[in-house]
Amino acid sequence: MTAFMAKGYAKTSMQDLTKATGLHPGSIYCAFDNKRGLLLAALEQYVNDRDTQISACFGQQISFALRLKNYLDQIVVECVSCDSARACLLTKALNELAEQDEEVRDIINQYLQNWHQILADNYQQAIDNGEIKTDRSSLDLARYFVMGIYGLRTFAHSHPEPEVLNNLAQQLYQDTCLSLT
Repeated sequence: MTAFMAKGYAKTSMQDLTKATGLHPGSIYCAFDNKRGLLLAALEQYVNDRDTQISACFGQQISFALRLKNYLDQIVVECVSCDSARACLLTKALNELAEQDEEVRDIINQYLQNWHQILADNYQQAIDNGEIKTDRSSLDLARYFVMGIYGLRTFAHSHPEPEVLNNLAQQLYQDTCLSLT
């Protein structure tokens, strides 16, 4: 995952992958068939790791607003670190490969749709519990929130000051939770 996040799919060489995995090229080909197979395995692992992070954050027995704020704070920490290992592998791979590999695009889109749905379910629960009063659907709120995270991650590549990223995250939080009760 780290090699693909650092250099992208096209620029990651077999030498990079052998260094990152500690495996010989033959072992990589035997286990994953090719570089693309290793990318698919990396994407699956990345999604499993993110699912764990999201479940831990949104599974807490605290208000929805605090869960959302905590999650955004985690994203900002990742963005501020400028560590390629903390980049979003899904969006990086999607941006690079969407036009070239429909299967990879569809797999990534399915992962992202699942993430949207988790957020939408959390927004809906907050609406149902009276934590949020809005005329927007939970899916629209989730999509807007995710779009904002994509924007934060992309904007972070220009290395703004941490305060700038925190302010943008705060604005995103307010925009999606403005009517919290």
